[in-house]
Amino acid sequence: MKYFFETYGCQMNKAESAAIEQIFMDRGWQDAGCAEDADFIVINTCSVRATAESRIAGRLGWFTTLRRERQKAGTGDFTLVVTGCMAERLKDDLKKQFKVVDYVVGTFQRQHFTELIEAAENKTRIEYMDEEPVYSFAPLSYEKGTFQAYVPIMHGCNNFCTYCIVPYVRGREVSRNPDEILKELDMLSERGVREITLLGQNVNSYMWKTADSGDDGSFIDFPDLMQLIADHLRETSSSIGWVRFMSSHPKDISERLIDVIAKERVMCRHIHLPVQHGSTRILQAMNRRYTREDYLAKVRMIRSKLPDVSLTTDIMLGFPGETDEDFEEAVSLLQEVKYEAAFMYYYNPREGTKACTMPDQIPMEVKKNRLAKVIDIQLAINRAEMSKRVGTTTKVLVECVSKDNENELLGRTEQDEHVVFAADKSLIGSFVDVKLLELTGNTFKGTL
Repeated sequence: MKYFFETYGCQMNKAESAAIEQIFMDRGWQDAGCAEDADFIVINTCSVRATAESRIAGRLGWFTTLRRERQKAGTGDFTLVVTGCMAERLKDDLKKQFKVVDYVVGTFQRQHFTELIEAAENKTRIEYMDEEPVYSFAPLSYEKGTFQAYVPIMHGCNNFCTYCIVPYVRGREVSRNPDEILKELDMLSERGVREITLLGQNVNSYMWKTADSGDDGSFIDFPDLMQLIADHLRETSSSIGWVRFMSSHPKDISERLIDVIAKERVMCRHIHLPVQHGSTRILQAMNRRYTREDYLAKVRMIRSKLPDVSLTTDIMLGFPGETDEDFEEAVSLLQEVKYEAAFMYYYNPREGTKACTMPDQIPMEVKKNRLAKVIDIQLAINRAEMSKRVGTTTKVLVECVSKDNENELLGRTEQDEHVVFAADKSLIGSFVDVKLLELTGNTFKGTL
């Protein structure tokens, strides 16, 4: 039997899809490659922006047509499961709106996938699934044949930024047992994985209590976990040579964490530090719990300890109440920090969040104009910052053959930059030193 996945949204969704896929593979299923040939289809959804939900709704309309065509042609039906954040947010309403959906599996019911697969194998149907929330971490989020893997260390969020739906669809923060994390690293190492990315809605708030009960129990926080991982990889002579992490809330990033990164070379010199805005007034309206000055102080601390770090960010324009002066503060922060890259977007109201009902909503035309200006400014900063690295030699993890030139390989630096260079395919999956010769778009051209 054959399965097919469509995954939308963040890296956490990708990791969870990979873990669910492992269940299929363990039962002897094969990847269909396309929905038309699949017996079981999983759509892993995102609710962060309305555009993501609109796109998924369009796809469900397409699957409705596909089912009708397959039934008419007599080529067999399929089981369609919608999971992820949109499934958690809309639940039974999703199934009522789209009759093609067989099951809706929220973010706390993923443990039911084994029985859903068994039902498909036996051509039976499950009429009831326990709705009691279960906080679980899917095992081994790994795609066969790749050299990178995502390792979830926590999920949920306690921050309740006024624009964000995540706490409502992912629940409160729950951290994973560090022993389980280290065991997963061992399994990934056995498979030749070279780079891992630790995942969580806010990895900096990771907290594991080591004692079973009582007020005297000690805790392992995120800097402690990073040190544990570095020590473990060294002691086990692991194949894993690089460790990354995301996402990172600026209010929680600590000097202790930066000290660990500075000391341990296995930790990549790249930090994604979402600022969201440059105006303290807007940051307060967003409930980000830091000021512009707080954020800039964190940036100075990071760069003083990690001179070779690359910083990237998220920034939102057009939040309710944003004035021209607020917008200029966002621009000036970008110009001061000089991020190597930024994910830039305009505010998109999400039903159920506080910001959705705030007064002084910004007209769409104004939001789009402000976003366009920021994109132009940040792209110029991107190029200027990356151009400074031309002529330097850097360590690169070779990922694959370049799509544009079969005689070149594509790799990534620890600063999360792409580089292409001529070399033998046998180097794929290896760490090599590459001299950066020139910059084309956002990709370096180099030589081994």
